[in-house]
Amino acid sequence: MVIEEGRLDRSEARLHGAKVLTPDLVTELISGACPRIAGLGASAQERVFRLTESGAHADAALTLVELELPQWKLRRLECDDGEWHCTLSKQPWLPLGFDKTVEATHRILPLAIVMALVQARHFGFRSSTTSGVPQVKSATIYSVSCDNYS
Repeated sequence: MVIEEGRLDRSEARLHGAKVLTPDLVTELISGACPRIAGLGASAQERVFRLTESGAHADAALTLVELELPQWKLRRLECDDGEWHCTLSKQPWLPLGFDKTVEATHRILPLAIVMALVQARHFGFRSSTTSGVPQVKSATIYSVSCDNYS
């Protein structure tokens, strides 16, 4: 299943206006931004739904990240002036200057975590459409044999 960038934008817009992580929102996220969880089967989805329905919204959000993006780890989670800041990282043991991170903010903790997941999906979409290897034009070069023919 391929994710369209438009679906990610719609999921992000829906999260901005949300007040709580509901089962309906989780269903929409799984279908629009989480193809890995959709492919893992019903048991993975049920795990997230059980947490959401029981009111463990932060645990459900962290489980979504764990199942959908196993290579990404939670690097920072803090509240500043009523806004939660969530930073996900592929290599959290590296200094910030060397690490590629994604960050999202929201007034509700679980929604900040899920928004960071969507940002990581955007990051993956952008990095898969652009090559990380710089393109260099070949120059005319002259070959010289350095063999010793004596």
